[in-house]
Parts: sequence; C-alpha cells; structure tokens
Amino acid sequence: MSFVTEFKEFAVKGNMVDMAVGIIIGGAFGTIVSSLVDDIFMPVIGLVLGGVDFTNLFIVLSNPDGVAVPSLAVAQAAGVATLNIGLFINAVVKFAIVAFALFMLVRGINMLRREAKEEKPAEPAAPPREEVLLGEIRDILKARN
Repeated sequence: MSFVTEFKEFAVKGNMVDMAVGIIIGGAFGTIVSSLVDDIFMPVIGLVLGGVDFTNLFIVLSNPDGVAVPSLAVAQAAGVATLNIGLFINAVVKFAIVAFALFMLVRGINMLRREAKEEKPAEPAAPPREEVLLGEIRDILKARN
C-alpha cells in the first residue's frame, strides 16, 4: 500500500471528518464564549464590584523608566512588566463557561444513551416453519419411545 493511498484512506474516514468538523465548530464556539465573557459578563461583574474594569486590572512588576501606566495597553506598549490579574480572571470565567457547556452536552448525550438502553429489545423473530415442524416431529418420536 503506497503512502498516498494510505493517507487518502486515513483522511477520508468518517471519524476524521467528524473530528475536523468538531474542531472548526469548537473554534467558533470559543469565539462566541470569548465575546460573551468579555462583552457581557465581565462588564456586569465589574459594575457589581464597584466599576472595576477587569481588562485593566494589573500589577506593575517593573517600571524602570517611570512611565505612567493608566491602562494595560499603555503598559504593554511601553514594555512595562505587569502581572495581568484581570486577563487571568477573564480566562477562568471563559473556561468555566466552556466546561459547563460541554458538561451539559455530555450529560444530554448520556441521557439519550440511557433511554436507548432502557427501551425493550425487540422480540426475537419466530423460527421458520420447517424448524417448528421438525420440533413437533421430535416431540412425537420422544413420546412414542
């Protein structure tokens, strides 16, 4: 089997295509979750906590030039070393949302699997007529002996 043939067989398998679709949808889902956290959740959480903007929640570690750093963007542009606590909090919230969504998805799939297992299995098909007749003949011969 040549390398090209083997690669084609691998790339066209159903599982490979399913995985590729899952990765693409996962990337799009990640973008949606990022927007949800950055644009909706974190401003509300910041407002509840007294107007804190989490994207600008950072600690200056080293500022040798004494540059004024009113925001994280200014600090990064000036090359100031910072500890980005707000970005970490955003990442944790994003992770929690993705983990919860995946948990709900897996939970739903598991429920469907359990329902499928609980359904009664179909009754076995009736044996062929010849088999029934042979069984009757066997029983009659046993009764004669």
